Amino acid sequence: MNTLAAPLAARVATPVIPAGRLPSMGLRAQLLWTARVRVLWLLGGFALIALIALLRIASLGLAGQAPQRTSLEDALLPSRGEITDRNGAPLARAFPAYALRLNPEAMKDSGSPLVRSPAEIARELKAIFPDIDEARMARRLASGRAGYLRRRILPEEANRVFGLGEIALEIPRETDRYYPQGTLAAHVLGYVVEDEGGKIGMEEVLQKHLSHPDSRMEPVALSIDVRAQGALEDELRRGMLATNALGAAGIVLDVDTGEVMAMASLPEFDPNTAGAAGATNVFNRATNGVYELGSTFKPLTVAAAIDAGVVRDLGRQWNAAPVPVGSRTIKDSHAMGASMNVPQALVHSSNTVTARVADELGPERLRRAMMDLGMDRRPFIELPGKGRPLWPKGNWSRVTNMTVGFGHGLSVTPLHLATAYAAMVNGGIWRPSTLMKLDPTKVPRGRRVFKESTSSRMRQLLRMISLYGTGRNADAPGYRVGGKTGSAEKAGVGGYNKTKLVSSFAAAFPMDAPRYVVVVVVDEPKGTIASSFQRTAAFTSAPIVGRLVPRIGPMLGVQPDENRDVDISDLRYLVDKGE
Repeated sequence: MNTLAAPLAARVATPVIPAGRLPSMGLRAQLLWTARVRVLWLLGGFALIALIALLRIASLGLAGQAPQRTSLEDALLPSRGEITDRNGAPLARAFPAYALRLNPEAMKDSGSPLVRSPAEIARELKAIFPDIDEARMARRLASGRAGYLRRRILPEEANRVFGLGEIALEIPRETDRYYPQGTLAAHVLGYVVEDEGGKIGMEEVLQKHLSHPDSRMEPVALSIDVRAQGALEDELRRGMLATNALGAAGIVLDVDTGEVMAMASLPEFDPNTAGAAGATNVFNRATNGVYELGSTFKPLTVAAAIDAGVVRDLGRQWNAAPVPVGSRTIKDSHAMGASMNVPQALVHSSNTVTARVADELGPERLRRAMMDLGMDRRPFIELPGKGRPLWPKGNWSRVTNMTVGFGHGLSVTPLHLATAYAAMVNGGIWRPSTLMKLDPTKVPRGRRVFKESTSSRMRQLLRMISLYGTGRNADAPGYRVGGKTGSAEKAGVGGYNKTKLVSSFAAAFPMDAPRYVVVVVVDEPKGTIASSFQRTAAFTSAPIVGRLVPRIGPMLGVQPDENRDVDISDLRYLVDKGE
């Protein structure tokens, strides 16, 4: 019993390890190690994918490439980019439209382009489009000539045409260019011709940009302000009609950036109706018309003389008698006394004194001053239509120098005059003009053409002219307008035509801290009741500026303040002296 119990007790007390236990524990460690390796591989794969994505993004950023759009995204884009004013107001848009077209090939098997007679179809089309000429439409249909019958029809009109049941009357869905502001800023914008692109204006300038798929998502902002543009066109039209003028032009220019806030040429045209046949009145008087702008040049001559040290003492008396030069004699419009100082000469717009100032300045220095102001080349602007100045060739003679000094013998565009006045009042810096809205950090530095002290003195003199001289009708209370009139006979075959004037006024405001230049030109005004039967700028162009400035000032951030002005007390004394 005991011998048998001992081994049994030993067997019970000693644990029994099943076969294969030790190998099972090694497999678990191996599986755990394998899982860890797989996790590491997975993490490594994600890291590699992330690295590749980052490298791709970086490469796209460095190369300036945009992600590829899908065909659906391309289809949703307008066919041509939008143009807006500086505040985002739409000026030109592309939108889907329907057209009416005759396609005789659709009925070629029948031998006739139409199921019914042309006269019957023309009568039914007349019921849909009351403005058409029924007889002309009947002849057009009878001719069987393929082509457009109308370029723009409404969806409901398209449905009614479809209901006529004429297979040859096709209604293609197209993209049309629409100008929601109508004729406003027409010469700035231009127009678009189907399959040809932009014509004149910024539509032509921006053709590649507006039609490129990558540029159609963001509108192009121009520098103009539609509110100021509307006011300018309204006042120009009022002044033109009041004097029965041939046309008019106007510019509002930011003196510190060169941005054109408004630009107009009248009569205007409607870009919505212009097509392949073109449009009337597309000539832009503001940038393409060249004129002798008369006495508006006198302040520029005086500024050049002050800058050169020729005019140091504004109280100096200059001979005001007629100036004999070769076979010519330079005279004033009326007797102004035996002598005058420079402030008096500007207030009374004396040709003789200005000619003598130019003579003392000399041909080379005045010529150089005009070249610095860009008067010898086409105006600096994006528009394709830019007039070439009629610049005196070779070295200037004495008579050429004198006549240019008071605004004759040199023909330029109104835009030339605007940029020159901006340089004269902004501290002496000339900048090119632009129709593109500028980022404040990208305003061109420009180049110095006048000393800052000269510019300061000219602001006083221009303000004085508006208060006491020929520019009084341009003065707007609270806006401290300063400027100069110019009335010049038109040059023609055999000399100047005394019955045809170009009347202009060049101004800036507010003169204590100039922000904007305004130039107005009226082409061939007539003496009417509205102008007191006068044709000169004091009665035709200056009043336009006087009405315009109070309208656009608040829009452009200039509030009237009748408690501020330019100190011209020393000049007032000189003007009163001897009178």
